[in-house]
Amino acid sequence: MLRKSLSVVVILMFLINISVAQSNLLKQRATLIKTSQNMQQVPSLAQRMQSGNFVPAEKIVKEVNPKERGINQVVPGKGFPKGGDPLRNLQMRSNQYKNSSPILTFEATSAYVTPTDPTGAVGPNHFVNAWNSSFRIWDKAGNPLTPAASLSNIFPGETMGDPIVMYDQFVDRFLITQFYSNGFLVAISQGPDPVNDGWYTYEFPTSTFPDYPKYSIWSDGYYITANKNSSTAGTSEVVYALERDKIIQGDPTAQMIGFPLPTINTNGFFSPLAFNVTGTELPPAGNTPIVYMQDDSWAGVAEDHLKIWSIDVDWDYPANSTISDPQEITTTPFDGLFDGGSFSNLPQPSGSDIDALQATIMYMAQYRRFANHNSVVFNFVVDLDGNDDLSGIRWYELRQATDTDPWEIYQEGTYAQPDGNSAFSGNMNIDGQGNIALAYTIVSDTAYPSLRYTGRFAADPLNIMTLEEETIANGTQSNPSYRYGDYSQMTIDPEDDLTFWSIGEYFTGGARKNQVGVFKLAPDFEKDFGVVSVDSPQGLLMDSDEQVTITIRNFGASAQIDIPVFYQINNQTPISEVVTDSVHSGELFQYTFQQTADLSLTDTTYDLKVFTALPADENLNNDSLLVTLAPLDAKDVGMEAIMAPQSGSGLTGDETITVQIKNFGAEAQADFLVKYTLNDNPAIFGIVHDSLYNDDVFTYSFPQTEDFLAVQDYNLTVFTDLDGDEELTNDTLSVVISNSFCMPQSDCSQGHGIYNFQLGTINHTSVCNDSGYVDYSGLTSNIYIDEPQIMNITTNHGDVYVKAWIDFNDNFVFESDEVIVDNELIAAGEGPGEYSASFGVQFPENITVGEHLLRVKTSGDEIVPENACDAASFGETEDYKVNLKSTTGIDDVFSASELKIRNLGGGQYEAVLDSDGQNPLIISLHDIQGKTILYNRVFPVNGKYTYKFNMNYAPDGIYLLRMGNDQWSKVKKISVN
Repeated sequence: MLRKSLSVVVILMFLINISVAQSNLLKQRATLIKTSQNMQQVPSLAQRMQSGNFVPAEKIVKEVNPKERGINQVVPGKGFPKGGDPLRNLQMRSNQYKNSSPILTFEATSAYVTPTDPTGAVGPNHFVNAWNSSFRIWDKAGNPLTPAASLSNIFPGETMGDPIVMYDQFVDRFLITQFYSNGFLVAISQGPDPVNDGWYTYEFPTSTFPDYPKYSIWSDGYYITANKNSSTAGTSEVVYALERDKIIQGDPTAQMIGFPLPTINTNGFFSPLAFNVTGTELPPAGNTPIVYMQDDSWAGVAEDHLKIWSIDVDWDYPANSTISDPQEITTTPFDGLFDGGSFSNLPQPSGSDIDALQATIMYMAQYRRFANHNSVVFNFVVDLDGNDDLSGIRWYELRQATDTDPWEIYQEGTYAQPDGNSAFSGNMNIDGQGNIALAYTIVSDTAYPSLRYTGRFAADPLNIMTLEEETIANGTQSNPSYRYGDYSQMTIDPEDDLTFWSIGEYFTGGARKNQVGVFKLAPDFEKDFGVVSVDSPQGLLMDSDEQVTITIRNFGASAQIDIPVFYQINNQTPISEVVTDSVHSGELFQYTFQQTADLSLTDTTYDLKVFTALPADENLNNDSLLVTLAPLDAKDVGMEAIMAPQSGSGLTGDETITVQIKNFGAEAQADFLVKYTLNDNPAIFGIVHDSLYNDDVFTYSFPQTEDFLAVQDYNLTVFTDLDGDEELTNDTLSVVISNSFCMPQSDCSQGHGIYNFQLGTINHTSVCNDSGYVDYSGLTSNIYIDEPQIMNITTNHGDVYVKAWIDFNDNFVFESDEVIVDNELIAAGEGPGEYSASFGVQFPENITVGEHLLRVKTSGDEIVPENACDAASFGETEDYKVNLKSTTGIDDVFSASELKIRNLGGGQYEAVLDSDGQNPLIISLHDIQGKTILYNRVFPVNGKYTYKFNMNYAPDGIYLLRMGNDQWSKVKKISVN
């Protein structure tokens, strides 16, 4: 017996040791412990204004804190989903309720700094906002209580920017922060009045520059995340806790503790967030969550997921403070990568594409405690269609049942702007009733950047924003820069815990504006009942005995009973019934009328109107809903469009065939066959597993890829193959896809080609080849852009037009603003014979010096096509390379350097530039359609700029690699096969 007891003790001790060991493995100690420096007590703004020491906001006309990225780990072609976002259709087909209009909007600043970094927080009596590098205080009616003030009023001599404003309602204090060269500056009001109370200011040093700092409130600290040390974020401190209790008291010994984020993967620039407490109750101390997304297009990430770390600080013994290894939560696949990681992404009506703010959990991640769970809501931008120019917002509500339980996805959605514009730069919050608000910016090539909001009620169907889009501000001009934001913010009025205050950036009147929008989703009326949706019938007109089912909602604050409801067909006498159940505030209720509807006539359209008539209803705008019902086949699925591949240059041997499929019928369909044929090859089949409801359009990519590498025409036919389909005329689509490879073919056999080409030191004579295209990009000349340059062309036929382009932006596309010789004519009206002509080369202003591709193209008897990839009946196309230089003193340290690309095998490549340069360069990789698939900064090491990249997932084809900066570049073609 004793032996057995000893065995049990040994086993238990062994298990305890294992548990302790596992616990130790799951946590890491803090990597930085600092005490604040230079704590000061700063007089109030009122005192400064009275004494004449007030410093007004400075008009700054420049880019503040140029956005930089660390080591980028994007793998071209890697990651899912391919094509459309899988949650987009769920949002697009959802029923939308009438939203409440803004209670108040006002302009918080008009500035010229790029970007403004809009931030603001509401308190019981004030709204405080800040921007680069200023702030202002308002009352809650939108009236200014101070002039626009420099941040140096609070932080003497410091105005670097990236400010954040918070209101800590648990102590009734405002905080204003900014960074300095190597640290954080934090100010907290000494009382509840930010105008008349003084400030405690703190300085917390960091090891390196803490870019993009984001602050959050937790019970045991103020937490900060920063975009720093991206290549070593798993081992270097990138998250910080500030000693909140001492900061509130103005204690100069307040500490800061820094932590790494173990096992994090980043896309160079990165921005995780600590959860920020909103509402009326603080959580227990400890277990502070930090959240970040992980995109499977990044190296080292196998599938899309969220990581959540937990920080436990010990202010008495800071060395005992720990951060856990992350909890990983698998998500529905998302595509968070735009243009290989570059900062120029979303088109606008004019000017450069603007930053989508990718790889960023948008500020703030809002945490709230409820009676039976804890919630957090947050969002980030995603690509909606796989083309990197249309964005939506992936948003989440995570929940945990108790403070020690793991977090789980309660709901997950992708918000797509209903008019087809991009939606991005989201800011969101959750009110005391559980209603969620999402504010955001829209933009497109027809819509100027503008501010909008949507939302959902707590009882609504999960995973969708159910409220119609409302407007905070309409822009009237494009962003003059690619920089946007860099963030926006939403807080909740602590007076009612229901009213949302959002601030964001838009453009009008020649300036960057920060606009505040104030709105509420919770009911404003005691009595407000309305119709949400018609659930049946939905178009399948079967007989004379159709049930009519509707969903109604109590939008008011008080419960209701005996609600009159009606439906009416084609202006006939309404059918009236009463809902006798009690429906509580915010509750959805589905009701089926006892009286059925006669919808038996074929080839007839019916207008079905449903409405409520609650006595003394205070809001009639949501009482009725009109739907049109038309005869539909039960089963009818067809092809809507062939999305990819498209005719053009550079099609590869590994092209994905992508189609759009529409459910034209009344019944939902899933698990049906689709197929395609290419030329005379056997049909290839696929299966659509997703459910498609009436009018749903679904983007489907066949799993098998096809070879479009040869320069020729391809006959592609796609089919739906739904068993029992009642309408076959929409099942098939056919298209001819042409691969031109941007090596345009022309007939130069009669002398219309380029016999001799001269520019700079290039003096090249050639004969006509069979295709009419030749790549001579191995021939290079230095060209001084500030000196006259002459191009000479010799042909063996007259009446030949000449056009030339230089790919100044190195995106592998010759564009209209890159033309340097525009359809000059050689020997007008002449026939065969040798003719030469010289043309002056016109260089546009502000071009980038360095290496670029040059294309020269001839066409006999007619002008050269506008598209440099188009063929001409007679003529030739030749590609060269030029090294553009300037005599005006631009650094020439790189001019003699050669860009080399090494094939390391196994799909791995290395770009090397030997140079004595000291500053980082930008490397970018473009496919032949001009799409950026990789973008990053490269730092010099031992006289070399070296960058390795993985092309295992990229389609076979020709790519253009560029290395350089805003002043110069080197380019090189790369063939992947």
